[in-house]
Amino acid sequence: MAIEILIIGLIILFVMNYTGRISANRFIADNEVYFRKLKEDDWDFYVRAKYGEGVNGDILFNKRIRNGLITIVVLVFCFISKLNYVTILFCFIGGFLVFKLDYFNIKKYYKAHLHEINSMLPHYLKSLEILIQHYTVPVAIGKSINDAPAIFREGLQDLINEINAGNDKIDPYVRFAREYPVRDSMRMMRLLYRLSLGRQEHKQDQLLAFSKTISNLQQKARETRYKERLEKMESKTMSMLITTGLGVMILLIFAVLMLMGM
Repeated sequence: MAIEILIIGLIILFVMNYTGRISANRFIADNEVYFRKLKEDDWDFYVRAKYGEGVNGDILFNKRIRNGLITIVVLVFCFISKLNYVTILFCFIGGFLVFKLDYFNIKKYYKAHLHEINSMLPHYLKSLEILIQHYTVPVAIGKSINDAPAIFREGLQDLINEINAGNDKIDPYVRFAREYPVRDSMRMMRLLYRLSLGRQEHKQDQLLAFSKTISNLQQKARETRYKERLEKMESKTMSMLITTGLGVMILLIFAVLMLMGM
C-alpha cells in the first residue's frame, strides 16, 4: 500500500510542478534568507577549488536545498500510513543528510587534492614578488589577477576593489585569507600587508624576507609531494609482497594436498 501511495504522490507532485502549481525553485527563492543560514562558510571555496570560477556556488547550493526538500517529501509519502513524530523526524534527518552529501563529497575532493591546491598560493606569490619589485603592492596585485590561478581570481578582485575604495587597513587581506583557507594563507597575507606599508628605502629588505618565506612554502610543498610519492611506492611494494606471499602460500598448500592425496 505504501508503494502505491508513494507512486501516486510522486505523480501528483510531477503534474503540479509541470503545470506550475508548485515550484521547488520558487519556494527556495522566496525563502532564500532562511536557507542561506544553512550554507557552510567554506562552501564557495570548495566549489572554486573543484570547478573553478566559472561555476556559481549559490546555484549549486540551491540544488542541494532542492534535493533535500524532495527527499523529505518522498520519505513522507513512504511513511504516510504511519506518520508520527519519530517518522517525521526521520524524514527531516534523511533530507538533511542528502543536503549535506554534496558538501561532504566536494570537501573530500579538496582533501584528496589538498597539496596541489595548497601549492598554488606560493607559486602565485612568487610571480607577485616580481611585480612588487616594480610596482606598489595594490598595483602589483591588480596586474597579477589575470595570470593568477582561477581559484584565487575572484577573491583577489574583491581585495583590490576594497583597497581602491579607500580601505588601507589589514582587513581586506585578512578576509582574503579567511576566504581561501589554504596553507599559511593568513601569514602570507599579513606579510603582504606589511610590505604594502613599508617605506621605499626598506622595500628591498622586506622583499628579501618575503621571498625567503615564499621559498620555504614552495620547499614544503615539494617535500609533501615527494613524501606522498614515497608513501604510494611503499604501499604498492607492500601490496606486491603480500600478494606474492599469499600466492606462494597457496601454491605450497596446494602442493602439500596433492602429495597427501597421492
